[in-house]
Amino acid sequence: MDVELLEIRQHMGRFPPFETLTDAMLDEVVDSVEVAYFKAGEEILTLDQELHELCYIRSGAVEVFRRGGELHNRLGEGDIFGQLSLLRHHRVRYPAKAMEDTLIYFIPEEMFQRLCEVDDEFADFVELQRPRMESAVEQQKKNNDMIVTRVRKLLTRYPVMVEASTTVQEAARQIGDFQASAVLVLDEPGDNPRYTFRDSEDRAWQVRGILTDSDFRTRVVAEGRPPDTPVGDVVVNKVIAVQSDESVHEAMLCMLRNNIHHLPVMHRRRPVGIVHLSDIIRYETQSSLYLVSNIFNQPNVEGLARLAPDVSAAFMRMVEEGADSRMVGSALSTIGRSFTRRLLELAEETLGPPPVPYCFMALGSMARNEQSIVTDQDNALVLSDDFDPEQHDEYFLEMARIVSDGLDACGYPYCKGDIMATNEQWRQPLAVWKRYFTEWIEQPNPERLLHSSIFFDLDSVYGEDVMVEQLQDLVAEKASQSPFFLAAMARNSLNRTPPLGFFRTFVMEKDGKHNNSINLKRRGTAPLVDLIRVHALACGSRSQNSFERLDDIDRTSLLAPGVSDRLRYSLELMSMSRIRHQVIDLEHEQPPDNNIEPENVSSRERHNLKEAFQALSHAQKFLKFRYPMSSSRSR
Repeated sequence: MDVELLEIRQHMGRFPPFETLTDAMLDEVVDSVEVAYFKAGEEILTLDQELHELCYIRSGAVEVFRRGGELHNRLGEGDIFGQLSLLRHHRVRYPAKAMEDTLIYFIPEEMFQRLCEVDDEFADFVELQRPRMESAVEQQKKNNDMIVTRVRKLLTRYPVMVEASTTVQEAARQIGDFQASAVLVLDEPGDNPRYTFRDSEDRAWQVRGILTDSDFRTRVVAEGRPPDTPVGDVVVNKVIAVQSDESVHEAMLCMLRNNIHHLPVMHRRRPVGIVHLSDIIRYETQSSLYLVSNIFNQPNVEGLARLAPDVSAAFMRMVEEGADSRMVGSALSTIGRSFTRRLLELAEETLGPPPVPYCFMALGSMARNEQSIVTDQDNALVLSDDFDPEQHDEYFLEMARIVSDGLDACGYPYCKGDIMATNEQWRQPLAVWKRYFTEWIEQPNPERLLHSSIFFDLDSVYGEDVMVEQLQDLVAEKASQSPFFLAAMARNSLNRTPPLGFFRTFVMEKDGKHNNSINLKRRGTAPLVDLIRVHALACGSRSQNSFERLDDIDRTSLLAPGVSDRLRYSLELMSMSRIRHQVIDLEHEQPPDNNIEPENVSSRERHNLKEAFQALSHAQKFLKFRYPMSSSRSR
């Protein structure tokens, strides 16, 4: 394979849906590619033209339009388009134009069809226009992502290679020029053909060994070798390498077994890159498990605050590797809890042992294990009934301040509604919390209903868990026996409606900054979570997570058959759409938010969102009938 084809292969192997193909299959694709260049403004595909190739963007940017001329999507490096035309009648349905000078790889229809037949992941990607976000990714894949990720994904450039006759001075210069940390040393073919290959000029070479920056220090400088020493006299004639088709996990094991930090990566016998141990560590440190472990190793708030960018990196990696909303929400909630627990440990180290037992309580999305990257802090303190404000409150107020200020430093802003343990109202003995909850259920009013919608998603973070468990039990028992409270909560949950207008068109926000967009939290996931909470309270569920609450609801006759499944699907779809657009914001180095612009959403996703909003709308209408307000209490 010549250098040009290797470059094509290297590029395509880093982007979906080609990144999961085997090396052999990827080679076939590359061999079939035709390359074309388009100037800015030039049409690439015109409406209704015959199309018999899949289009892959090597560089540049492309605008895709609807039949009526409206903008449908903007695509960039690594994106594909034209797949719908290949799947449906071979006529272009979405014309495309180059936004800037653009290089396109055209993949013939025969190869496209073959990929769809032999690779299920490729077929799912092109048929659904995106990775399947409706179905959960198997937990084993998430726990072992290093096993399923090919090492070629870590390669960002070709290796620096020098001939054995090159001087150590020249080799060192090339390492510096290319900002590399090692060079591969090539020689004429010898007795071992294992790493023998032919270059673009059809000359045969054998990889003789690798020379690292560390080798220059120990074998050249420390031994006093002159600058004109050939690298062939310095390099160890032994090559330990992996194939680009191997997993990241296998590459790491190879390094550990052989006690090396640099690993050449081969495509067959040709070197295509060098992986350093730090590349693997950097890849793995973006995992949520590593991050949680790192949180508990931090000695102070400053150390914790430095981990804030790692939260975004872990979030993006989970989404890119196919995690569903439950996985993402659970991981981010675990990370948030870990920050909180470590801050509480640091607070106790500073303030000394607590004067009375306590439990630090999480509220809202963290308690439900549904946290996203866009969140604030909602928390409270439940104290032992032995609590004496005059003797003990100074300690717990300072603890609350340490935690709240620390969370803010770590990327969890202060709650605008002051739902934090720094607020004396939310730093109370267990008996007071029980009185709060009882009053809210037995004598609801608008303020108490608002508190119920916040505090009835609650979970223990640190301390005496049994205190929060008692509050969860109280809510489950009392709410299910209080029809008037359920009716009031049902009506309160109808304050936020899905963004559907006449003929099921989207109703846009008109609030300046996010004008002509849809707030997926305010108009989608939040009202659906509220609705599910009402049904969960009615059936006495003690679950906090919305999906688990739906499981509890399924065990009752509260909803007609199939309704909870539609709600489950709708919540997953809206949550993933929100999450994916937050990733897009982060990729563009913009602050993530909960808004999406429909013109930037694929037609299939728009259709699915409309179906999800419609399911929410029907479910909200049902609430009024399922939990009627009694005439005697409503006057």
